[in-house]
Amino acid sequence: MAAWQTVKTVIAAGQGKGPRTKEYKEARTAYQGFLSFLHLFQVLDPACGSGNFLYLALKALRDLEKQVRIEAQELGLEAELLMQTGPHNIRGIEINEFAAELARVTVWIGDIQWCRRNGREIARDPILRPLDGIENRDALLNPDNSEATWPKADVIVGNPPFLGGSKMLGELGEDYVTRLRKRYDGRVPGGADLVTYWFEKARAQIEDGNAQTAGLVATNSIRGGANREVLKQICASGRIFNAWSDEAWVNEGAAVRVSLICFDGGDSAKSACHTPQLNGIDVAEIYADLTAATGTVGGDLTTAKPLVENTGICYLGTKKGGNFDVPGWLAQSWLAMPNPHGKPNSDVLRPWVNGTDIVKERHGKWIVDFGTGISESDAALYEAPFAHVLEHVKPEREKNNREIRRRYWWRFSETMPALRKAIAPLSRYIVSSRVSKYRIFSWRNGIVMPDDGIVVIASDDDTTFGILHSRFHELWSLGMCTWMGKGNDPRYTPTTCFETFPFPEHLTPLDTANKGQCASDTQADSAAAKAIAEAAVKLNQLRENWLNPPEWVDWVITPEEEKAGCPKRPVAKPGYEADIKKRTLTNLYNARPAWLDMAHKTLDKTVAAAYGWEDYTPDLSDGEILHRLLALNLKRSKAVDAGNGTIREPG
Repeated sequence: MAAWQTVKTVIAAGQGKGPRTKEYKEARTAYQGFLSFLHLFQVLDPACGSGNFLYLALKALRDLEKQVRIEAQELGLEAELLMQTGPHNIRGIEINEFAAELARVTVWIGDIQWCRRNGREIARDPILRPLDGIENRDALLNPDNSEATWPKADVIVGNPPFLGGSKMLGELGEDYVTRLRKRYDGRVPGGADLVTYWFEKARAQIEDGNAQTAGLVATNSIRGGANREVLKQICASGRIFNAWSDEAWVNEGAAVRVSLICFDGGDSAKSACHTPQLNGIDVAEIYADLTAATGTVGGDLTTAKPLVENTGICYLGTKKGGNFDVPGWLAQSWLAMPNPHGKPNSDVLRPWVNGTDIVKERHGKWIVDFGTGISESDAALYEAPFAHVLEHVKPEREKNNREIRRRYWWRFSETMPALRKAIAPLSRYIVSSRVSKYRIFSWRNGIVMPDDGIVVIASDDDTTFGILHSRFHELWSLGMCTWMGKGNDPRYTPTTCFETFPFPEHLTPLDTANKGQCASDTQADSAAAKAIAEAAVKLNQLRENWLNPPEWVDWVITPEEEKAGCPKRPVAKPGYEADIKKRTLTNLYNARPAWLDMAHKTLDKTVAAAYGWEDYTPDLSDGEILHRLLALNLKRSKAVDAGNGTIREPG
């Protein structure tokens, strides 16, 4: 419409002039030029499905031309007889043959309906003509594994397929995914969602001069993790000029959260929008995480870098890849069973924790865990656990697309050896549900096996626990996380949320690894560590007392569990089962009673003091806190870049 407004100015100058005047001729030329522009205008949907976006694009072009014609006549120009827009403006790519043909029909029928509604003549012989601009092929790879080319277009639009990076192997097959990732290596991160490949190709089309702008839909997880790297490249070579960061969307009956993103090459002279808008509000710049600075406080959190002192500490839990789960009562009975080789089942049986167990429901499950390298013949010597896995895991694993998971069916699909090594010497470690409404951390005994729905911090230190549970880390994790699920809950990722977080100086997990004694061992640092640890212990004690009040709970352990190194477990006293079931961390933080709020504020005050923020009060804005943390991150990362990047040893 901006281009039309420019043309209207020329036409208005000729208004009321005779048809032979210079002004009228210039107006006529400008008008016809704009109609020619509409005639040649091309819209491409490179994942067009059954053609919904193409139909809407065609309707928008038709409506625009109609409006232009009306306004031109109102300004005194003669009417043009032939419509310039139509199905020829539309191009699409669709891998499914039936969907591609349906898209062609959708576009033609949509155009016929528009013509009938607006009194325009329609083609009758034949009613539907070939529409070769909609191609039936793969939009990403050619059969010879070369990169698929897209036709030139003024605008690229669409709703590319939503398929998470972890699900691509199962849906598309290992061979295709391997070829796809190899072809786009260096442009799209290996673990990124499928939708990001369309974003990268659209960016490249704009950079190469084969398109002007693009507007695509993605799940809102594109704002973080590996997915965000693609948006970073878009911001580096151009700009995001319009975005809606988090919107509800119904896709094939499933409710998801999406981001709507429009971008161009950054050339303001050619831009469709001179002032960027985020969520309908004018902003100076839209960052790759689909945030923007507000007021005088802000910063692009996507520029934060991993800090060497935070590496090798935060992990995702193991991924089972099968029904290795065992009810607690059954696992406890197996602990007493003998085996042919004389070894106890406690070698391969462990209590198990997932995200739900931490915040919502205490399921008390155990898991059969054959570790990282045990052979099938050795695993079989653990008679009852192996029989369980043979029956409940092997049938499904034999159908797995990945050969290594079929071959080693008795092991977890992701055994996480680095995680195991990190927590092996610890009597306890810190856990948090990977996806959760609240960023809640808690402790688990070292014998417990974490699921991949868990984020594990390999630390047994109360100071680290307290810093992680502070307002400052929570804000940072919300700014650096991805979002998922119907409830749009934040998803914590080790690389972005933890490894980039600037702990107070000399109070990193490496510094405090030796039970809160700082590596620098200065009096101020030791006092800060002690203050945070005391506040963290108090918070945890209060929560545990609420979760398991002694009036309602007994702590029990069997001789076999004690021998295996298991901790005591809470069991509701008779008559209190229903009450204990309601005592979950989610319910506690939903209610956030005064004692809990005050405990957190006390903890926040000690952590703020460790940062040296003497001006801290609970009223300090979130934006100011993030601004300070980002400055710390960038300062430390630059210092490391200037040095050799050596990680200090803990202790």
